[in-house]
Amino acid sequence: MGAYYDEIEIEDMAWDDEKRVYHYPCPCGDRFEISRKQLANYEDIATCPSCSLIIRVIFDPLDFEDEPSDEDEPSESEEEEEESDSEDEEFVDALEKLKVSDEPKTVQAAA
Repeated sequence: MGAYYDEIEIEDMAWDDEKRVYHYPCPCGDRFEISRKQLANYEDIATCPSCSLIIRVIFDPLDFEDEPSDEDEPSESEEEEEESDSEDEEFVDALEKLKVSDEPKTVQAAA
């Protein structure tokens, strides 16, 4: 990764409960942002959504190790997993009803 604009301790950043991110003012007028989930994944780069500047966040990863999900509602991927679970159940049912015979069958194709 290129050079950091600055290195900032997590204690110097503010928590935005609405956006669920830590933020720090950027010289462009916007703010650097990093989520708890990113910190729990040992990511230490906060980005500014308006410019190309980045900062390195100094923090103790153990403080974020047991972080619950940032979202109260299930994400789209979690909903897809739930749907795929029901599809898996249907697939298992189909396998249970499948009958396999040891004798090969001859199938003729229409010309």
